[in-house]
Amino acid sequence: MVAIEGQVQPGFEPVRAAFEKNFAERHDVGASVCVYRHGEPVVDLWGGTADVTTNRPWSADTLVTVFSMTKGVTAVAINLAIQRGLLDADAPVAQYWPEFAAEGKAAITVGTALSHQAGLARIDRPLSRAEVLAWDPVVEAIAAQRPIWEPGTQHGYHMRSYGWIAGELIRRVAGTTVGTFVRTEIAEPLGIDFHIGLDERHEERIAPLVTPSPSYHEGIATLPEDWLLTQVISGPSGHFNYDEMWNTRELRSVELPSSNGVGNARAVARLYAHCVGDGVDGVRLLDDATVAGATAVRTRGPDAVILVDTAFGVGFMLPPSLPSPAGLRSFGHGGAGGSAGFADPDAGISFAYAMNKMRFDPADGRAEALARAVYRCL
Repeated sequence: MVAIEGQVQPGFEPVRAAFEKNFAERHDVGASVCVYRHGEPVVDLWGGTADVTTNRPWSADTLVTVFSMTKGVTAVAINLAIQRGLLDADAPVAQYWPEFAAEGKAAITVGTALSHQAGLARIDRPLSRAEVLAWDPVVEAIAAQRPIWEPGTQHGYHMRSYGWIAGELIRRVAGTTVGTFVRTEIAEPLGIDFHIGLDERHEERIAPLVTPSPSYHEGIATLPEDWLLTQVISGPSGHFNYDEMWNTRELRSVELPSSNGVGNARAVARLYAHCVGDGVDGVRLLDDATVAGATAVRTRGPDAVILVDTAFGVGFMLPPSLPSPAGLRSFGHGGAGGSAGFADPDAGISFAYAMNKMRFDPADGRAEALARAVYRCL
C-alpha cells in the first residue's frame, strides 16, 4: 500500500480514493494532485516514490518535469504580457520580431502563431544539439523559415516551436527570457514553485522520470519517417527522440518553454487559481477580460500534426483537449506522459496532476479519473 500524504477538505475524499487507485491499479510510481476551489486548496496530496533508484519518497516539495503542461504556464506569461499592453494578440508577430516576417510570414498574428496555425510545427534548418539548447539558433531558424502550410488555413500542434515563438515574443517586449519573466513576474510574487530553466540548487528535489513501456524512443521508431508527427515529435533535427535526455541536468537547466518546465501539482493548480474568480488571497493574475480573450476559440477540429481533434485559444488548450469533465470555459494544458492542469471559471476550481511514471498507452486514465472525482464532489 502506497503511503499518501497531504490534506483533503471534507467532501473531497473521493479524490483521495481516486489518487490511491492510480497507484493500486493504474501503475503510478510517484505523483501529486492538487485542487483549488474559490481560491482555497481543497485537495493537496502526494505519494509514492520520487526516485526509483534510491527509493526516495515523493515529498511535499518534490519537483518533476511536466513536459507540455509547461505550455500552459507559458500561455499565462504571454497573456500577462498582453494584459500589460506589451503584446496584442491580433498584431503581427513581426511587429515585435521583425525578422519573423521573412518567407511570407508578415501577416501571421500572435494569436495565430500561439493557436498552432502558423505552419511552423516543424523546424527545417539542420541544427546541432548545442544549437537547439542555445536558443538564438532556433529562433533564427524559425524566423527564416517558410511555413509548411498556408498560415491560418489549418492547425497542427507546434509541439516544441510554440515555446520558442512565445519565448522570443516575451524576450522582445519584456527584455528578459521567458524563464526569468515567469520567475520574477509570476512564480516568486505568488509563491508558485514552478521553473523554466531550473536553478541547480533545486536539483536535489527532482523526481527522475520513469521510462514508459514501450519507451518514447521505441514509440517514435514505429512511426513512418515521412509523417509530420514523426518529424515534429523528435525535432528539431531529431535531437528529442530518446528518453533519458529528459533526466539530465543539461535539459533541466536550459529554457524550453514548450516542454521542460519543472514543478508539481500544487504549483500549477495555484497558478490557475490566480486566474479565475477572486484569485488566491485576493490576488488575481489574469483579469476576466484577459481570460476571455485568451480562451476565445481560435481553432478547433482535426489537428494536422497529432491527428486528433484539438482546440486552442491564445496558447491554452480548450475543451475537448482537456480532461473530459472540465467545463466549456475551462482552459489549461496537458503534458506528455499523463500530466494535466486547468482552470474552470464556472466551477470555480483549478486542477493539476503531475507524476514521474510516463504512459502513452490509450488505457492511461490517471488524470481523467482524478478530474472525474473532483467534479463528483462539487
